[in-house]
Amino acid sequence: MILSVSNIHKSFNEVPVLKNVSFHIEDHEKAAIVGINGAGKTTLLRIIMGELSADEGLVTFAKDKTVGYLSQHEAVSGENTIYQELLCVKQDILDMEQQMHTIELQMKTASGSLLDKLMDSYASLTHAYETGGGYAYRSELVGVLKGLGFAEEEFNKSVSTLSGGQKTRVALGKLLLLKPNLIILDEPTNHLDLQSITWLETYLLNYKGAVIIVSHDRYFLDRIASKIIELDNTNATVFSGNYSTYAAEKEILRTAAYHAYMKQQQEIRHQEAVIEKLKSFNREKSIKRAESREKMLDKIEVLEKPVEVRADMHLKLEPKFQSGNDVLLVEGLAKAFGPLTLFDDLSFDLKKGEHVAVIGDNGTGKTTILKIINELLPPDRGTIRLGTNVVIGYYDQEHHVLHPEKTLFQEISDDYPSLNNTEIRNTLAAFLFTGEDVFKTIKTLSGGERGRLSLAKLMLSEANFLILDEPTNHLDIMSKEILEDALCAYTGTVLYVSHDRYFINRTAHRILDLNHCTLTNYLGNYDYYLEKKEEQFARAGASPADPQPGKSTVSGRGTGDIPSAAKQDWKAMKEQQAAQRKRENDLKKCEDRIEALERRNEEIDLLMASPEVCTDVAKLQELDREKKGNETELETLYERWEELSLVE
Repeated sequence: MILSVSNIHKSFNEVPVLKNVSFHIEDHEKAAIVGINGAGKTTLLRIIMGELSADEGLVTFAKDKTVGYLSQHEAVSGENTIYQELLCVKQDILDMEQQMHTIELQMKTASGSLLDKLMDSYASLTHAYETGGGYAYRSELVGVLKGLGFAEEEFNKSVSTLSGGQKTRVALGKLLLLKPNLIILDEPTNHLDLQSITWLETYLLNYKGAVIIVSHDRYFLDRIASKIIELDNTNATVFSGNYSTYAAEKEILRTAAYHAYMKQQQEIRHQEAVIEKLKSFNREKSIKRAESREKMLDKIEVLEKPVEVRADMHLKLEPKFQSGNDVLLVEGLAKAFGPLTLFDDLSFDLKKGEHVAVIGDNGTGKTTILKIINELLPPDRGTIRLGTNVVIGYYDQEHHVLHPEKTLFQEISDDYPSLNNTEIRNTLAAFLFTGEDVFKTIKTLSGGERGRLSLAKLMLSEANFLILDEPTNHLDIMSKEILEDALCAYTGTVLYVSHDRYFINRTAHRILDLNHCTLTNYLGNYDYYLEKKEEQFARAGASPADPQPGKSTVSGRGTGDIPSAAKQDWKAMKEQQAAQRKRENDLKKCEDRIEALERRNEEIDLLMASPEVCTDVAKLQELDREKKGNETELETLYERWEELSLVE
């Protein structure tokens, strides 16, 4: 065991944040701490690192073990170059190099016993140098820098000229090169692009030490974590497995707890009714029996009603009216800033109802495309045409659509003057702004609060074409899931930029990969994109980190791979795919299967509510697994039915 956290309590202004928090971390274990914003995750890390004292409890590290910590906003400073900053970590190896060089010079003129002594010292130093990674440290350093998204031409940049995000990446690189026995990372993926996040995942999976991560990146947690420590309502619960395993088990436990609560409430109401009836008889024996039942009722340890965190926030996105089938047409789009060309000759279109994600490395121009479509930036070349009845709703990752000096109430009332006071307050309450919160100025809000306010405005817009720039930034996992559910149910068209792979997987029908100034089109979610990329690299014998530049290409299920130099007609491809799916027989089979699964789910709901089953945890788990399997299959069938039903 490398770390033990025992009975940690912490309050701020007499408000408890952590109560009786206990867990331990074994050598080589990869653990994640999860919870909603404000649950106390960062507070717990600071207590573990000794930056903050606990009110009660004990944190114990194993002897002779080293610990490295990267806080959420940690950054490097100074006049070193990026390369020099990371090289400082290897100072012990640099010192050995200098000593070896000095001995080499001395050996040229030494003889006899002095030479023997120098040779012995040189042999010891050489062995220490080799075992300490002296022959590989420079290539390791370059590998870490490239993995974290720094190009070789940036290595000599001064740290003082870097952005905040770049400085945090340098700090992360230094920590990784230190190779402590325990690495503690607070939101390490916040400033990384998809490629760098994938590199970090591989690095941490192969890391010989233990790792504790705080992150809202569920895809990242699924790949890295083997233990989940959940902070919820000041308490900690430990789950074995990755995030998806934790989420499934958490839902089963919540369902079982809810059934137990409902059963107890039913029993309490029954007893109270019996007591009331006995008292109404107004006889001594009846009154005594009533008093006896009251005493028994008082001794019952009343279960707390399970709190559904997501029940407090409500997001429903629905267009006010439908757009035409052609929503957006982009042709020959080009944009450069000075000598830097972001993209050239980009062409793509969106049809009604499509949910399209734009992905790519940092700095490739993803946000720029969205800004050009929203007329916030002019293109250098190209045309952008919106279809009939298209109304845009825009979510800006920097929240420039919000006015810092206004209160939350003013922000809504000024943009939507037709709403009365009650409607404005109800809207804000749906996004967890209640009471005096509505009179806070926007400039005082946290990133997550600004994100929720922007979502509130997006919901009120009733737009039929949503353009979203990093919509999950600053949102906790629960809020992300609420947004995902709302987008999945949204009947309008969506174009968004995101590096949240879990979010993309759930909400995207199509992916546009912006790389080497061109777009590549993939007809599927993020997992499908990865699958197609692997196939392409296997055929080309190339590395996924080194894609070949070229014109836009299109990949799709059942369509085969189309040469990158060819100009593709999206409409023709959609018609070809629709023609292949035009089978009435498939539609009939699909409808029959949906009906059977829905009927079985209704039976399961009745069984789970029955008295003989709702207390049987094993049976509840079995039924819950069956229902989840049915729902997964239904989700696929609904999509398939929708595709087939559109075929004339």
